[in-house]
Amino acid sequence: MKKLKLIPDNTNIKFAEKRVICVSLSVLFIVLSIVLYFTRGLNYGIDFEGGIMIEVKTPQVAELAKIRSALNSLDLGDVGIQTFGAPDDILIRVEKQDGGDKAQEIAVTKIKDTLDKVIAGKPQYRRTEVVGPKVSGELKQQGFIAMTLAILAMVIYVWFRFEWQFGVGTVLALIHDATLTIGFFSITRLEFNLSVVAAILTIVGYSMNDSVVVFDRIRENLRKYKKMGLVDLINLSVNETLSRTIMTAMTTFLALLALFFFGGEVIRAFSAAMLFGVFIGTYSSIYVGAPVLIWFNLRSEDVQIQAPSGAAKKNTP
Repeated sequence: MKKLKLIPDNTNIKFAEKRVICVSLSVLFIVLSIVLYFTRGLNYGIDFEGGIMIEVKTPQVAELAKIRSALNSLDLGDVGIQTFGAPDDILIRVEKQDGGDKAQEIAVTKIKDTLDKVIAGKPQYRRTEVVGPKVSGELKQQGFIAMTLAILAMVIYVWFRFEWQFGVGTVLALIHDATLTIGFFSITRLEFNLSVVAAILTIVGYSMNDSVVVFDRIRENLRKYKKMGLVDLINLSVNETLSRTIMTAMTTFLALLALFFFGGEVIRAFSAAMLFGVFIGTYSSIYVGAPVLIWFNLRSEDVQIQAPSGAAKKNTP
């Protein structure tokens, strides 16, 4: 029985030759993402903006138009209503009310009283969440700190695991991935909540794992092919790890597709972020992290200190 091979043996794609075009595009998209963030902003969820979220189970299929019309008449501001995995399960989101916690409680009472009148039968209130402005501000701050610390910890690991040139490449690749993901959410207007922060942290970890695989092969080949030019060596290393990279990305992508289409609204934003992140994480390890090594003129002499003594003697011509 033959093994499945998505990438043929002896593949020789000239990745490094396209580095100027790809890095230029990456810089352009990073700038656009930053501009979008400061001009268009993000569609923050209740986690970060504060507000009310109620999950309701209705006895029959929910009449969204009727429920929306009734809730809009309460003058509570922006009200969002959507099915939540099933036609008889709905999620209601209401913007933060002026007047502190007391105002939020009054709004919840109004919503439930209205739903009791509008929905035939007795609705079940499965979940009621009220997030105040103080809590939402703390969550936003903690989410930013979590992303910063995660990136910093991964950079420190790579810095000790590899030479400093690899560390710089990792920093740029992780900044690239996190920034473009935020730009993606700014332009699509998908809800940005705590699950998306978790997705960005996962993307950063996925991207770094992919970069470590590529970097490890580059360092190994630097010891093995001391006379080979760095551009050719990077092409060789990326091609040698390409089969593993594509297989990992495809299996992850297929699993995330299933989550996106069948996982329901709760993890829709998370799975969308991850789908985008798998693509850019794979891209950045090849076209953002690796070109940095060329610009910093990494040489075989730079990695000899890290090589085991036996391997160093073996590779000595």
